[in-house]
Amino acid sequence: MKKIRIRMNSWIYTITIITFFVTIAISYITDVLMGNTGLIVAIFVVLAIVLIGIIFDTIGVAVATGTKQPFHSMAASKIKSAKYSLLLLNNASQVSNFFNDVIGDIAGIISGAASAVIVMKILSLNADFFNKSVISVLLSSVVACLTVGGKAIGKEIAMTYSKEIVNFTGKVLFVINEKTFFKFIKNI
Repeated sequence: MKKIRIRMNSWIYTITIITFFVTIAISYITDVLMGNTGLIVAIFVVLAIVLIGIIFDTIGVAVATGTKQPFHSMAASKIKSAKYSLLLLNNASQVSNFFNDVIGDIAGIISGAASAVIVMKILSLNADFFNKSVISVLLSSVVACLTVGGKAIGKEIAMTYSKEIVNFTGKVLFVINEKTFFKFIKNI
């Protein structure tokens, strides 16, 4: 039997560190947004976090399943955003890891923690009327089913429309990198 060898490279160390800092940033923003807000705003914050996780998971799957051929043609026609799409596809493993695992999984974890804040907000309305365990289990179940169901729909969309999703993501990266002061990709 062959041994499976995992090549430890700088990407693994880099993404681990990035995950740490992205989690801090998202957790902080979520805490600020949910800190002194009402119940309705807190629910919308959790729904937004779930939606972010679904969108990034969809992009990650589209990149992982996408093909380069249409973008080579577009790049040859001097469509600048095609170079960004090709950059995504040429680095599909890392891009998929970042979008699916870093952003997607962090969104899942943060939405779970944020739903606990909603439970506390509901209990603060009338703690005698609500059963903490029932509210907590129901809310966790709703967040989980929205996340899993949304990601399942996103995966179907990503596999069907991978070219369009990768193209759109390439255009977004082009605009951010070329039209703003954020220059996160050099030499493209």
